[in-house]
Amino acid sequence: MAGYNIPDTDYMVSGHVGCPGCGATIAMKFALKAMGEKTMVVIPACCWGVIAGPYPQSSLKVPILQTAFATAGATASGLRAALDMKGDSETTVMAWAGDGGTFDIGIQALSGAVERNEDFIYVCYDNEAYMNTGVQRSSATPFGSRTTTTPGKGWKKNRKKNMVEILAAHRIPYAATASIAYPEDMIRKFDKARRMKGGTRFIHVFATCPTGWRIPSEMSVKIARLAVQSNVFPLYEVENGVKYTINVEGSRPVADYFKIQGRFKHLTDEDFEKIQNMVDKDWELLLRKTSYFDRLT
Repeated sequence: MAGYNIPDTDYMVSGHVGCPGCGATIAMKFALKAMGEKTMVVIPACCWGVIAGPYPQSSLKVPILQTAFATAGATASGLRAALDMKGDSETTVMAWAGDGGTFDIGIQALSGAVERNEDFIYVCYDNEAYMNTGVQRSSATPFGSRTTTTPGKGWKKNRKKNMVEILAAHRIPYAATASIAYPEDMIRKFDKARRMKGGTRFIHVFATCPTGWRIPSEMSVKIARLAVQSNVFPLYEVENGVKYTINVEGSRPVADYFKIQGRFKHLTDEDFEKIQNMVDKDWELLLRKTSYFDRLT
């Protein structure tokens, strides 16, 4: 990450309607810095379907095609085919969906497109719930989080779905995680995905939501950084489903990340110990995958 130059040009302007501190808004700003003006964005139903602004206004300097909740993968495939028919090989198609439209409602169309290895970049900006419609639970919601639709005592007792591993299992050219708290790393990954051209590239962006996470808006970036530093959300890349590269190694306890968010206020020390054990095991597995490829090569 050190020494990577962040492009000066912005392709997102003022006038968007994102909430104060919205991580998804920060994510789009950084992504488009890397993608540039030769980009067409496919947005299914999600927060960003609202954030960009009502037609004919738009806070983005690139074309947007809004589509149904479940169809980002299919729509991006069709848009890429249309551009190819016109002989346009310069424009990059980027699907931009939330965790609901990726982990849940959109996974069928995404998996189909990925199995065909369609030529586009698919981005999931992950705020870990259906935030646009009232903070409902998704399969991206982490263990321990309280939402408006979690049963029982009101918090989720299941682990978060590992979307990067699901996509990597399709053996696509590139899958990666990124965070708004590490802009150099994030922009480098988007630039790498854009330059690859050919096949599906998937980027999972950690995007804080002050409203749903019950945090002050000014804490948005700090909390995203703590997620990486505690290995709750590790930053890594997977090429062709087998080559793993870890970008940042965290060492902080998970409690540093969890205890400053209102959505986890109900958790006990025993719960934190259980979560720490989960995170440690996931990190060990990621390390084994990285070292396994190193041995192969």
